[in-house]
Amino acid sequence: MGLEAAPFYHQAVVGAIQGAACWVKTSDSIRIRIGHWRPGVANGTVLLFPGRTEYIEKYAGTADALAQRGYSMLAIDWRGQGLADRLLDNRNIGHVEHFSDYQKDVAAALHAARALEMPRPWHLLAHSMGGGIGLRAVMESVPVHSCAFIGPMWGICLPPLMRTITWAIAKAAPAIGLGTMLSPTTGARNYVLVKPFEDNLLTTDPDVYGTLRGQMSMHPDLAIGGPSLIWLREALMECRHLAERASPDIPCLCFLGEEEAIVDTICVHERMSGWPCGQLEIVPGSRHEVLMEVPRIRTRVLDRLASFYSGARDTAA
Repeated sequence: MGLEAAPFYHQAVVGAIQGAACWVKTSDSIRIRIGHWRPGVANGTVLLFPGRTEYIEKYAGTADALAQRGYSMLAIDWRGQGLADRLLDNRNIGHVEHFSDYQKDVAAALHAARALEMPRPWHLLAHSMGGGIGLRAVMESVPVHSCAFIGPMWGICLPPLMRTITWAIAKAAPAIGLGTMLSPTTGARNYVLVKPFEDNLLTTDPDVYGTLRGQMSMHPDLAIGGPSLIWLREALMECRHLAERASPDIPCLCFLGEEEAIVDTICVHERMSGWPCGQLEIVPGSRHEVLMEVPRIRTRVLDRLASFYSGARDTAA
């Protein structure tokens, strides 16, 4: 296969199916980490595109649940986070030079999926920032039978005045050499370590939040804090670019937490209202990370995902 084994923090996860990881190089020589899980018999593979600050171990429980439903899973540590190459000397700042660079990570992950002979058909599952990356990927014909999104970053939730100020700062700061500074209102420590559970925007499940905190404490090399001003500029520009493009003709299912407060829900509703074969489902009682919610919500969403992927596979066949 030509893929070098990479660390996988087994002690940080709980699950019946064993995960593994490997390194893969992108076309611009960035080393990213790929996680993969496969049950004995699989109906296909879910390619999981995680959000900003996330890492493959965070989704071991999702991989386990999908395996119980007959699917292998492959996940990515994007450049600049997890154990992938960090792009700044200060590794606590999330950064990317151009948002389109993430598509190089996608291409490298697809190479790994082929080398690992991950079972086909392939389906996409993309969360938050990964939803923005995944939307461009399906627009540019990534080889998946269907795509699903959870709280996708097709717009960033900002009050009107703050949006104007943020745009101005994000565009001006790089021009005067300040582009690698932290974005306004963010810090260098990981969100779950500084935000008490009671005030968090991610999940209503205290046990999950405790697990995430434990992973950060046990493996601080996985952690990043806020994004750079260049990342912010690139993210805002990518959202604007994607909004100008039509949705592809591929089956799509999108989940949005009822209490979503991180991504711009208007952008999600607008995108899904015009998506051919697209379905938008609002998840009652859920915040941004639907797959990290209380068990009854996770189970319902995972059952729905498995049914959706199965239907897309049968239709394609």
